[in-house]
Order: sequence, then structure tokens, then C-alpha cells
Amino acid sequence: MSNSIDEKKVPVDVVDEITSKDFSGDEEYDFGNPNNYSTNYVDEYNPKGLRYPTPEEAKTLRRILGRASYASYLLCLCELAERASYYSVTGILTNFIQRPLPENSPHGWGAPASKTSSQSAGALGQGLQAANALTTLLTFVAYVVPLYGGFVADTKLGKFKAIWIGVIAGFVAHILFVIAAIPSVIQNGKAALAPTILAILTLSVGTGFIKPNLLPLLMDQYREKADVVKVLPSGEKVIVDRQKTLERMTLVFYWAINVGAFFQLATSYIERRIGFWFAFFIPTVVYILLPIVLVYLRPRLVYSDPQGSVLSNAWRVTRVTFSRGWLKRYRQNSLWEWARPSNMIARGREYYNEKKRTPITWNDQWVLDIKQTVNSCKIFIYFPIFNLADGGIGSIQTSQAGSMTSKGIPNDLFSNFNPLTIIILIPILDYIIYPFMRKYKIPFRPVWRIAFGFVLAGASQIAGAVIQWRVYKTSPCGYYATVCDVGTGVSPISAWVEVSTYILSAAGECFANTTAYELAYTRAPPHMKGLVMALFLFTTALSSALSEAVTAALIDPYLIWPFAAVAIATYLAAAGFLYQFRNLHIEMEQERILREDLDRKEEGQRIAHGGIEDDNNLEAVTSIKSAVGK
Repeated sequence: MSNSIDEKKVPVDVVDEITSKDFSGDEEYDFGNPNNYSTNYVDEYNPKGLRYPTPEEAKTLRRILGRASYASYLLCLCELAERASYYSVTGILTNFIQRPLPENSPHGWGAPASKTSSQSAGALGQGLQAANALTTLLTFVAYVVPLYGGFVADTKLGKFKAIWIGVIAGFVAHILFVIAAIPSVIQNGKAALAPTILAILTLSVGTGFIKPNLLPLLMDQYREKADVVKVLPSGEKVIVDRQKTLERMTLVFYWAINVGAFFQLATSYIERRIGFWFAFFIPTVVYILLPIVLVYLRPRLVYSDPQGSVLSNAWRVTRVTFSRGWLKRYRQNSLWEWARPSNMIARGREYYNEKKRTPITWNDQWVLDIKQTVNSCKIFIYFPIFNLADGGIGSIQTSQAGSMTSKGIPNDLFSNFNPLTIIILIPILDYIIYPFMRKYKIPFRPVWRIAFGFVLAGASQIAGAVIQWRVYKTSPCGYYATVCDVGTGVSPISAWVEVSTYILSAAGECFANTTAYELAYTRAPPHMKGLVMALFLFTTALSSALSEAVTAALIDPYLIWPFAAVAIATYLAAAGFLYQFRNLHIEMEQERILREDLDRKEEGQRIAHGGIEDDNNLEAVTSIKSAVGK
């Protein structure tokens, strides 16, 4: 790719500065300039540190992956424990709420009397709509709260303290679930609803403070802000690829998520063989691993300081940007330039609010960061549709499995094939497929990976529609198969066919979700990473809201159509995404070049000043990405 920058997308003064510096050619590269070295890693073969590559080196040298400290990967163990407890609860929640207490249930704990029958465990008997409404409420709130959890982490508490708040809230939630499953409480279904709903809300708060901050904290442990050249003991020069390193860290993190999710297999059997109180107690025990690991890691992690009032400045920058005449500026590709303080002062505006004489509280860097945040979040628009395809609407797939012959297998066991598929597929991608593609320089760009994930998720919904049609055709109750008490009460079709839907959607996650996590971090400004991650998680909340809106329609004999509608919407979304972001790789390359130059400039200023404690007034030098794109 050319070293030049698209001047239509980048401010002219930035373009001139970049193209006049080290990027113009190897012959102008100053190998003695300390600004061209990163000192995060120094050894006998790299005494000055790791050097930023020349343009020729960037094109020709072999690329390898970097690594963070081994201790930092214990954060993946934290995510494993948190997700294990979360999915172990949510996986059995549908049966707990929807299905009534089985007749002659041993001890009144919710397990069916016969261990070999196709009857499912149950407790409160509130029906499919109530179960779908409450499980969807859990998902919705759990992915709305991250907007606040990510915000306070970025601006006030820091990521580590915010995670601790989530850990405490989550522990309280698990205790409440155990209380709700006590036999004397179950016997009064309405009384059991109160602690169940309170536990759902509390668990949502815990998730909302942990989820947006754990992955950014993990990625913060990788210290290099750009690609660097490393000399190996053999004398070979290689490039340590930052983007691919963060991709690897994301895959490991996502693998840990799904190892944790696989713990639901245990609680699915426990609810059916023993009862719900013990099934809720096991996740509580697993959850205790979280505070133990966090206490151990506290002195061993690298922390980034909170950066003040992000939302306040973001709101003010946005108001100035979209003030009168914004449409004309948008057409001229100068929309965000209007809010840069240097431009505001140049046109005679010295205050944010001239009447109240409110000072301008941001600098040019802030404007670039807000613009970058908007650009990085554009890809999230399509993910509410993907999330609907990834597991179906509400608990419809779990209910579908309960309408088929299971021969004693819990109907909520089959969802475990989602994390199992991911556990198997991610190492294959990370150690075989992706290295092979890198070796032979086969491009598999982020946009292509996400679109392919959408295609796979859509296929899972097509499979669900076909299965539901077959259930209706073979059930003793025909097109009213969900609650059937005629004959065996279930279709003779093996419930194992439900596995196909979970395998396809899980494969879709390996391509779409992991890439989106990676982009949410790498394309976000440094002081907005938690917020941008929360915005990505918020797409799940939007999906839950859509699911909640159609809950009333999840009734026989119309259960084929939810699957079919989601499949169609997913394929349309995949086509739209692929078209809109077809040039994202070009934009990301421009961002990388500008990011590396700005990082070098910042390092040079720090060296020149002998270290700067307060760099709030530095010109736009600290951004992790550029101002490219509309």
C-alpha cells in the first residue's frame, strides 16, 4: 500500500507533517533518533529497545506475535469464572420460570421423578412468555448497565475498581438465586418471583461493571502502541505485529468466555437430577474464584488513569459540531473541524457558551477522539440483528428442544454446544487457519470475517425454522406442540437435532464477535475504551429489546416465522455491512500510520521535557487512531 494518506479524509496540516517525516523513505530514517525506539522491551540483541519499522521493513520483514505478561492472562481466568457463573444461572433460568414443579418431584427441588423420561425440570410454572420476558430482561439490563460501568471506569474509578463493584454485586445475585430455589419458596410461585427478579437485576449490575472493563484491562497489558522491529538471537529482524497480537489476545479471552459458558452443562444435569437450589449453588462456588484472582493480580497489572469528564466534553463537542450549517460542512468533509478549539479561536469564538462565558474545556485532540469514537462505533449498528440470530429470539430454542424426544437429556443442555464449538474452533483458527493465511499472505480482512459470521448465524436460524416445521408435522398436538399433554407430549424427532443451530451460531461468533471486540478496542481513543466496549455490548441490549417486543408473538402455531424472519434480516444485514465497510481495511491502515506518528511525537515531547506529569494541554498527539472517515 502507498505510504501517502488520503488527503480528502485527513486534515491537510496532519498530512503534510506525516508525509514530510520518516515515512517518505528508508534513506531519511534516523536510526539514532531515540524517538524511533520503544523501550518497553530491552535485551542484549535490542539494547536501545524495539525500533519502529521503516516503510520497506514494514512491507518485507516477517511478522510475529508479541506477548503480554503471563500474569495478565489470569484476567482470562476471571472472565472464565464470571461467565461460568453467569451462564450456569441463565442456562437453567428458562426452565425454572417457565415450567411447573413436576409431580412427585423429589424433596420438591424441581427435578422430575423419573430420570429417564422426557419431562423437563421446573419450578415456578409461569409459562413461556413470562420466562422469555424475564430472561430477556436479564440480558437487556446486563448490557445496558455497561454504558454506565464503562463510563465511570474511564472517567472516575478506573477499570480495576469498577470490576470490583461488579464482583460484589454478582455475588449478592447468586445468593438471591439460591434463596429463590429453596423448596419452601418454590411452593409459592409468586413469592419466589420476588427474589428471582431481584437476583436478575443485581446480576445485571455485576455484569455491567465487569464486562466492559475486563477485556480493555487485559489489552492494556500489551505495552507496545505500534508495530516494532525486534532482533532475534539468530540475528533475524522481524516485526512484532500489534494488530495481530491484540487479535490473539481477543481470541484467548473469547475462548475463556466459552470455557466458562460450558459450565452450564453441569447445572443442566444438576437441575434435572437433583434440583434447582443445588444448580444455583454451584455457580456461587465458582464465582468465588474471581476475588481471589483479582487480589493476586492487583500489584502485577498495568493501569491507565481515569481521564475526567468524557461525556461532558463529548456532549459539548457534538453540540458545536452539529450547530447551524453542519450539513454543508459534512458535504465538504470538514464537519468535525468546526469544533476544534484552534479553529473556534481563529474565527473569533473564545467560549463554548458566549452568553454565559463558559470556557472551552477540550482541545483539538478531543475533537479527533470524539470523531474516532463515532467512526469506530459505526460497525456496531448491524450487531443487534446478528445477536438475534446468535441463539434465537429469547428462549425459543430451549423451548423448541423441550418439544422433541430427549430420553432424559435436559432440554437446556443442548445450548452447551455453542461454547463447546467455540472452545474447539478458536484454537483451530488461532494455531492453524490464521497462521496459514498469514504465511501465504492470504487476506481475510475484518469486514470479511464479520460478514462471514453473519452468514453462519443466519444459517442457524434457517435450521431452526426447518426443525420447528418438522416438530409441528410430527408432534401429537400438531401445530400446538410447545405445551402438549397428548400421548408422550413430544415429537418423536430426537432433540439432538437442536445441536445444529448452536454449532452454526457459535461458528458465527468466532468470526463476527471476536473481530468486533478487537476493533472496539484498537479503534477507540485511549480514554474511551471502556465506553466504546460498552457501546458494543449495548447492541445485545437492543437485541433483547427487540426480542421483548415480539415476545407476545412466540406462541403456537406461529413459531416457524420468528426463525425465518431473523434469518432473512441477518442475510440482509450481512450484505449491507459488507457494502458499507468494504474499504475499512484502507481506513484502518491510514489510522495505523497516523497513530504511530502521533505516538512518536508524544514520546519525543516527553523526552524533550524530561518527562511530563500533566499532558492535558499537549496538541493532538496521544490518540490511538486518526481522524479519517466521515
